[in-house]
Amino acid sequence: MSISDLGKFFLDKTKLINLDPVPQSKGIPQPALESPTNSGQLKIKLTPPEKINFGKKEFRQLLEQRRSLRKYAATALTLDELAYLLWSTQGVQKITDTLTLRTVPSAGSRHAFETYLLVTNVKGLTPGVYRYLALDHQLAEFDLSERIVNNLIEASRMKFIENAPVTFIWAAVTERMTWRYGDRGYRYLLLDAGHVCQNLYLSAESIDCGACAIDAFNDDKMNQWLHLNGEDQFVIYMASVGKKN
Repeated sequence: MSISDLGKFFLDKTKLINLDPVPQSKGIPQPALESPTNSGQLKIKLTPPEKINFGKKEFRQLLEQRRSLRKYAATALTLDELAYLLWSTQGVQKITDTLTLRTVPSAGSRHAFETYLLVTNVKGLTPGVYRYLALDHQLAEFDLSERIVNNLIEASRMKFIENAPVTFIWAAVTERMTWRYGDRGYRYLLLDAGHVCQNLYLSAESIDCGACAIDAFNDDKMNQWLHLNGEDQFVIYMASVGKKN
């Protein structure tokens, strides 16, 4: 099957008229709003968004100045700056029994992403990989070994992230989306990834940082190092962030 045929196949099979009944319509309970953590993982409380005073630029200025940034100053990000970027991209504003309302749009408010962070230069954080617990606005330590830092940099296929204080890694949990939308939910995952990354670009610009989206990573290796099965949980998008020179 050629690339063009594969694309046409995907679009055809995810048309509304071609979908089978979805799990929600069958009365199947919805998946959890957030992936669980291990009991032994250390959790770090982040400054609540209402107590962070960042972002003084006008919105039009942010739009005009936003550019992908691949060269970063040697300046560390503060933990509050990181908290602000996390809240801007996945911040939870309201929780109900069935959904969350966040700072980014998502089809049906499904919010099917988990945010992993490859941290190399953030004040107060040991270099390593963390996961953002959006429901509680906390970080959970995932793996602080030097090995995973090096392996994720290699799997990203982008050498410039070696100098990025933090790289955002968004992993899709497909069940959250397909529970309501079936196979068409895969379209929405791709759209939602764009919403999230654009928020990162604009919020980074507001604190004199820059971001660079990454989609040419080694899928299998990224999933392997983040303990994702690559089928119903997989890395969908990445973006590095750092201070401007």
